[in-house]
Amino acid sequence: MPSLCHTIADDLRTQITTGHFKAGARLPSEPRLAAQYKVSTPTLRNALALLQAEGLIEKMHGKGNFVRHPLRRLTYMGGHLAPDTDLHVTIRTTNLRARGDLIPLLGVPSRTPLTEFLCLTHQGESPHSLARIYVPRDLASAGTPWPRSVVEESQDQIRARRPTSEEAATLRISSTLAVLSITRVSTDTTGRVVEAALLVLPSDRAEALFVTHHTANAKRQEG
Repeated sequence: MPSLCHTIADDLRTQITTGHFKAGARLPSEPRLAAQYKVSTPTLRNALALLQAEGLIEKMHGKGNFVRHPLRRLTYMGGHLAPDTDLHVTIRTTNLRARGDLIPLLGVPSRTPLTEFLCLTHQGESPHSLARIYVPRDLASAGTPWPRSVVEESQDQIRARRPTSEEAATLRISSTLAVLSITRVSTDTTGRVVEAALLVLPSDRAEALFVTHHTANAKRQEG
């Protein structure tokens, strides 16, 4: 038998998908919903958390719970996000020194000068995806965070995980919603790491696409 919070979530989900609560609409207050469903506030919040994890609603502290507008899905393909004219990116640049996990990631000595590019993608007013890109400072320029001309090889490590509290707050997502975490390391012809990118893509608005090209020799060997 479904739990109370799942039953409540099912009912609210139906009201959202059938248009009773339209995109952008504010849901009734939590005390009002708890009274309507005759449950405690914690039970009601557990039901709302399920809908937040699905990306159906968004909680704005101090304002309430709102039905989310349909989200654009980003496609990560060939090491890049497919361009989307409905999304815009803000970039914040910070100079720092290599420390912690950045030292082995970029293969540099401690306190090596780096430039961090914090890229936050938005759909309208809603944050959509997050990327932190680290480049040795001698390769970075004010307008171009990615030294593409010197990249010889890139490797991607992709995994699903829960967001950190900072990521959840920045992206305004539930801490229970899985994210696609991508670590992309690019090197030049000498093997020097020229860029390390840490991408965080919420699972309700992202997908990864992999394309394999088979050469004629490979096809003959398979035959």
